[in-house]
Amino acid sequence: MQRFFPFLDWLPLYKKKYFTKDLLGGITVGIILVPQGMAYAMIAGLPPVYGLYASLFPILVYAFLGSSRQLAVGPVAMDSLLVAAGLGTLAITGLEHYIAMAIFLAFSVGAIQFLLGLGRMGFLVNFLSRPVISGFTSAAALIIMFSQLKHLLGVSVQGSTQFHELLANALGQLGATNPYDLGIGLLGIALIILLKKWDKRIPGTLLAVVLGILGVYFFGLESKGVELVGEIPKGLPSFSVPEIRLQHFLDIWPIALTLALIGYLEAISIGKAMEEKNDEYTIDANQELVALGSSNMLGSFFQSYPVTASFSRSAISNSSGVKSNLASLFSVVMVVVTLLFLTPLFYFLPNAVLASIIMVSVFGLIDVAYPKRLWRLRKDEFLVLLGTFLITLFVGIKEGILIGVLFSLLLMVYRTSKPHFAVLGNIRGTDYYKNIDRFGEEVEIREDLLIIRFDAQLYFGNASFFKTQLFKQVAAKGGKLKGVVLNAEAINYIDSTAAKMLVAVIGELQQRGVQFYIAGAIGPARDIFFSSGIIDLLKKEHLFVQTKEAVAYFDNPTEVSILQGKVAHQNRN
Repeated sequence: MQRFFPFLDWLPLYKKKYFTKDLLGGITVGIILVPQGMAYAMIAGLPPVYGLYASLFPILVYAFLGSSRQLAVGPVAMDSLLVAAGLGTLAITGLEHYIAMAIFLAFSVGAIQFLLGLGRMGFLVNFLSRPVISGFTSAAALIIMFSQLKHLLGVSVQGSTQFHELLANALGQLGATNPYDLGIGLLGIALIILLKKWDKRIPGTLLAVVLGILGVYFFGLESKGVELVGEIPKGLPSFSVPEIRLQHFLDIWPIALTLALIGYLEAISIGKAMEEKNDEYTIDANQELVALGSSNMLGSFFQSYPVTASFSRSAISNSSGVKSNLASLFSVVMVVVTLLFLTPLFYFLPNAVLASIIMVSVFGLIDVAYPKRLWRLRKDEFLVLLGTFLITLFVGIKEGILIGVLFSLLLMVYRTSKPHFAVLGNIRGTDYYKNIDRFGEEVEIREDLLIIRFDAQLYFGNASFFKTQLFKQVAAKGGKLKGVVLNAEAINYIDSTAAKMLVAVIGELQQRGVQFYIAGAIGPARDIFFSSGIIDLLKKEHLFVQTKEAVAYFDNPTEVSILQGKVAHQNRN
């Protein structure tokens, strides 16, 4: 039961002294969650109240099923943008149909995550490399920020998921800017940033919301054309089954899969970061998929759109000293109180304040330090990051992440197709054999023996490279060469193409009068030597544990064979 319901693991060990921290941490996160939830719903193209709906049942479900004790689940900026980008490409007419599709998208994302979790497929997220995520996140953050210009300027701007179109549309409406909206938005941004720098414990977001409401109410700014959130439906979301149609799923499965993987990656990354800080290791990668999937699926029955873990709220939760998922329940209580009693207060909340909250929140997602480091150390990975960034920014959200993953896979294939190939020599006076290019005059190079090391698995993608490099070194030795030793310590797999290549290479060398030896092969590689027929040509006597043994056998095969026979006889006895 503890495996499926992780709360049973911490609940029996819960201490009274934890309660105060969980209570305060949960209330703090709940206070931040209310305005953030409404703001993020606007990014997704939904009415603000759906951000509050997404802050109820998904959080409740995760509290019981999640394996992390500090994660704060709920609506986030990145997923909200992906919802808008994905649904924006469909032919959806009317707000009600759009809302229905967003709810069905939550169900689809949850179902994919849940099934991946049951199938223990959490490793799939490894295909989203850090350069891809960094480039995608930075570009998405810029798109989110500029998508809020319409609320900051108080004008009607045609939406888009392409940065240049957003910028052009906003610039075209500059003449119609409402100075009151602009002033409120800029003051909100300044207030949140300054309070965060002065004292992070002060809830700048909440203060901006309160001051925005009071300013509109007492100064009558509604009559000045200031855009307001307006009336928010009072009460809790009702239970309703999402409209499930095969055609709808066929339309949205690409964005659903992207959201499922991105959401899981965000959650697992944040959760592991929290673990490192607290030196507590409780996260189960596959259980997180089940927990997030269940949260999204069950949440969709109560009008929630896709959710995942929030970095900012998780950081607040962790800094508050939260000890268990009980804190999440207190955050839910804050949202419930808001929906039942406080929604009339938000009528006067300016959209410009929500835009300022979004802009400040996502600005931290723009990563500059990591690309700089890649430019200095890994220019190939920098190009992957840059390509992902530019495609996401100027072509589209989905295209950016998909092509970014493709770039990463192509880079991986390129690297494995031309791995490190080293010629080894004996360091004088020792039994060590090292790369002659690195150790220079310290190593002894023999004309009659070639020792090589191949630092990768052997497969169809690099079999030709291995053969070319080997015979290049064989040719360099000339007619004096009598033996080749392959140090196979780094070779953990050999596919059928590479096995066939090795048979051909060994046969060709033997025809030239050159013997072939293998040293340091690990178990999986040795199994392939026997199962693929390589051993029939190579002979068992030419397999060695260490390079020095292969060299000794090459120099004096008779003496080493007698010694091997004595050792084998003693082992049998």
